[in-house]
Amino acid sequence: MAQAGRRLASGKTKDVYQLEDPSLVLITFRDDITALDGRRRSLLVGKGEVNAEVTARLMRVLEASGIATHFVEYRPPRSIVAKRLAMIPVEVVCRSVAAGHLVERLPFKEGEVLSPPVVEFYLKDDARGDPMVNHRHLAALGLATLDEAELMEEAALKANEALKAFLAHRSLVLLDFKVEFGRAGDGSLLVGDELDPDCMRLRDARTGRVLDKDLYRQGRPLEEVLEAYLECRRRIVEGG
Repeated sequence: MAQAGRRLASGKTKDVYQLEDPSLVLITFRDDITALDGRRRSLLVGKGEVNAEVTARLMRVLEASGIATHFVEYRPPRSIVAKRLAMIPVEVVCRSVAAGHLVERLPFKEGEVLSPPVVEFYLKDDARGDPMVNHRHLAALGLATLDEAELMEEAALKANEALKAFLAHRSLVLLDFKVEFGRAGDGSLLVGDELDPDCMRLRDARTGRVLDKDLYRQGRPLEEVLEAYLECRRRIVEGG
């Protein structure tokens, strides 16, 4: 098994290391949990292991649905091996149910089903509050061509259908999620980053119980947040 080498990048909750194969990286998930663009931070012991394993499982779901991702393999307990990408600094958010600041910005009611689902692009720029942008902004900024922006939107919508179906079988309702994209060495666009309770809103299908980072945003005790993350892993990874 190839050993991790130099650290290439460190984000709010993950570290990226080079591997012997220059086309691959090791992504290690830390126990940090953040909110408010990183202005609030705590240590949630065990979260890194949950997010690594959940990300591995959900990336496989996307791959099985014909959506190309950076995922190569899960490396227990808290890492994945992935294709090395040049990441596009944009968050692509797909919303099926109105929640979060969407209901503050637009005249939707909390819990309203969105038909059709809504896809939004946010520039990753903490200093500017991660502003929402459109396809032409991305092209004008030189971040993605119009065709690439369209491909990202189509992939997010396709991922939405795949994830909703998979999670429904585990009594989970997917309200919204965030994905990021990057370019592989051959220029192809792949889904990168992570897919876990940090970047999606999940509710228990029977009770409506919150099972994601919204609990941390709401200021709930860390024990309750961790319990929700562990329940997510149980259902998503073990199928319980």
